[in-house]
Amino acid sequence: MKRTYPPAPARIVAIGDLHGDLDATKRVLRLAGATDAKGAWIGGKLLVVQTGDEIDRADDDRAVLDLFEALKVEAAKAGGEVVAMAGNHEIMNASFDFRYVTPAAFATFSDVRPKNDGVAAALEHLDAPSRGRAAAFAPGGSYATMIAKRPVIYRSGDTIFVHGGLLPRHVTYGTDRINDEARAWLLGDKSDPPRALTTEDGPLWSRMYSAAPGREECATLNETLGALDAKRMVMGHTVQRNGINAACDGKAWRIDVGMSKVYEGPIQALAIEGDKVTVLKE
Repeated sequence: MKRTYPPAPARIVAIGDLHGDLDATKRVLRLAGATDAKGAWIGGKLLVVQTGDEIDRADDDRAVLDLFEALKVEAAKAGGEVVAMAGNHEIMNASFDFRYVTPAAFATFSDVRPKNDGVAAALEHLDAPSRGRAAAFAPGGSYATMIAKRPVIYRSGDTIFVHGGLLPRHVTYGTDRINDEARAWLLGDKSDPPRALTTEDGPLWSRMYSAAPGREECATLNETLGALDAKRMVMGHTVQRNGINAACDGKAWRIDVGMSKVYEGPIQALAIEGDKVTVLKE
């Protein structure tokens, strides 16, 4: 039996990688029509989808994570929705891969304590400045639990959202299964991260459609979308120096424009209204 999906809301705005830049985050949310100058939700029934990598590289990543959690509550009260997704950098932090964390971003987590003695013991080998962040992102920790609620793969209407890229084998394995396994690990219910989160061609890491897709890559995308009965895929992860753009006859939308100040990219977002797809520019 063919699976049916709820229709998309009248307007969706997708936002790419933010990498710890609170100012850029606030600006793109205003550009999307989601918030006003004071940061309050004005989007009504708007759906905002942020495709992961809210953290690392710049100093404000805890504030960016907290902002999206607060907006989820505000949007829901107005009939809207905010979906923040998991990116590879969120998973890297849950694996204690802190190579892209700034000293200031370490400091913002200094008040976080391990949830139990077992986690505290596991953090003893880390240097003191990184222990608070590690306690927050360790599976079962407060911020890992936050990320656990964020999907790796998300769908609204005819659009598939993912940080890196979705391949046919991921569809065969099961998109819900990938989300469920990621959630279980981040909550501390499983000891090892699921393979889908760590492999180079996994949903969080693949650049098949976001680099320079040719005929074969677009054929793979068509196969993937066909298996899902979807029209387009929206992804971040790979900085697009010429701004948000489409590939594969408008079926692959690449929305990471390097908005964080570490990349000095433009403030842009992608609006989807039915079959109309528009690039929003500040």
